[in-house]
Amino acid sequence: MEKASMIGLDIAKNVFEVHGRSAAGEVVLRRSLKRSQVEKFFARQPKAVIGLEACGSAHHWARLLGKLGHEVRLMPPAYVKPYVKRNKSDAIDAAACWEAVGRPDMRFVPVKTVDQQAALSLHRSRDLLVSQRTQLGNALRALLAEFGIVAGKGKAGLAQLVDELRAGRLELPADAVMAARALADQRAALDAAADALERRITAQAKTDKKAVMLKTAPGVGPLSAHATLATMPDPSLFKSGRDFAAWLGLTPRIHGTGGKTHTGRITKQGNQPLRRLLVLGATAWVSYAKAHPEKASPWLRGMLARRPKKVVAVAQAARTARILWAMLTHNQPYRAPAVG
Repeated sequence: MEKASMIGLDIAKNVFEVHGRSAAGEVVLRRSLKRSQVEKFFARQPKAVIGLEACGSAHHWARLLGKLGHEVRLMPPAYVKPYVKRNKSDAIDAAACWEAVGRPDMRFVPVKTVDQQAALSLHRSRDLLVSQRTQLGNALRALLAEFGIVAGKGKAGLAQLVDELRAGRLELPADAVMAARALADQRAALDAAADALERRITAQAKTDKKAVMLKTAPGVGPLSAHATLATMPDPSLFKSGRDFAAWLGLTPRIHGTGGKTHTGRITKQGNQPLRRLLVLGATAWVSYAKAHPEKASPWLRGMLARRPKKVVAVAQAARTARILWAMLTHNQPYRAPAVG
């Protein structure tokens, strides 16, 4: 039997599907594997190109199969979908992976190292805790508002209300007090956990030379610098700063037909967590520049003169992404343009 030169692998929790074909395109391998069988099976296979969709555990399997001598290529699931022929099953998905991995214009996802995934886990966990903290804060506000008690704006207003709740100074039924305290206690626990993760990220950003360098860019703090390095350890993965900004979803959507091209809003089709951090940092920088125009670059002053603040913030975030790519590519700190 001919060996499989390319293999499509559909991974799952317990049952994996393998679809392999020879160099001539003939199906020579089609199997279902249990999770415990995958490593032993591929250790016996001749070296091949293995294509699979980039998902939760794909980077783990890519590293494992790579150690066995195979060439592993991860693909965005959205780019594999067009190669699924009718209906859907795990076996059909594996065949689609085989079809997609051989396309000359296919884009592949770099395999993350263990350290990269560990660094990104800090950000993902913090994002989840912050989201849940916000939900609990809103739920607490809504509960108290039902009894005519309204908290002031922001974290300070809610904190003052929680202090009054714990001191027993709010006129509430006993059941409502018990429910409100449960929400307040849970929110406090999430707040402490999120702060602990943020302190760890900040501490790592202070000791990393590249992160310290990235923080010289406008609107870039320890969280943005740390997330950039964890997401893009090698800037050569992108041909230009615009490619990096496009990967983050910060470039305009383009629609062209009949020789006419129109640009719209940003695509938002990239890395959402890092994009959010860059936009938040850019928003803070734009606010500072608006209050201190002498500190802003000529480009930013011109944008603020003719565009709404939020639009300028997103444009600044796209500009920051290009700056970060250039800084990492040339290994140089940020050099601010001359302020006229």
